[in-house]
Amino acid sequence: MAEPLLEEVGALLRQAAADIVVPLFRRLDDADISEKAPGEVVTVADRKAEALISAGLRRLRPGSVVVGEEAVAEDPALLGHLRGGGDVWLVDPVDGTSNFAAGRRPFALMVALLTEGVPVASWVYDPLDGTLASCRVGDGTRLDGTPVRTAGREPEVGALRGTAMTRFLPPDFRRSVEAGGERLGELLPGQHCAGREYLDILTGAQQFVLFWRTLPWDHAPGTLLVREAGGVARRFDGTDYHPADEGKGLLVAASEESWEEVRAALLGD
Repeated sequence: MAEPLLEEVGALLRQAAADIVVPLFRRLDDADISEKAPGEVVTVADRKAEALISAGLRRLRPGSVVVGEEAVAEDPALLGHLRGGGDVWLVDPVDGTSNFAAGRRPFALMVALLTEGVPVASWVYDPLDGTLASCRVGDGTRLDGTPVRTAGREPEVGALRGTAMTRFLPPDFRRSVEAGGERLGELLPGQHCAGREYLDILTGAQQFVLFWRTLPWDHAPGTLLVREAGGVARRFDGTDYHPADEGKGLLVAASEESWEEVRAALLGD
């Protein structure tokens, strides 16, 4: 993969943010927000940004397929492309839509590229602080253009800081996770924006994050970024995460050692 692709997709995300997403932040009318599923909102910014990003990605890779969050809401069969051949883009035009719709931060724009069903590149952009993370498989992760590594800089297990996204956890499991958090340094409630959680692992603001729901556009970009930086992204049973896999539960950590320590604390030995 040519290096310019990382820059070109990054520029496309910046354009979508500058032209559509940020100008609409805290300027949405009631008519600009709707519910696409119970408890799941979508805004005019999601739809317009997805259209712009999707068109740009198709220009960059003629013949490629785009699987966008909002397009899948209209046609779930698009998910079948995630195990298919050729180039397939996963797009989350506004990750953290509930925050965005309520006028809160954070939110992010995210893209991942799969080739022959394998994630090979990804991008996560937080437009309010200007942070852009990108990577290609085998070439490491860059944060605002600078190579970044997560492994090897974590504190001791009793000082590990991270997030458990408990909203969708079954009640008994949630209580167990919250109790296990006492063995760690700090267990945070989550920011309602998966993209920002992944960026915070890359910056060192936290060392882990636990999710229950694992929608592909929410996690394909961030898991590849963390892996390429030396971290780990696995299901609770230790199997690697793939965006086409169905199932619940994902634990992401800055290193193999941290993953094992957090798993033992939150999920049991």
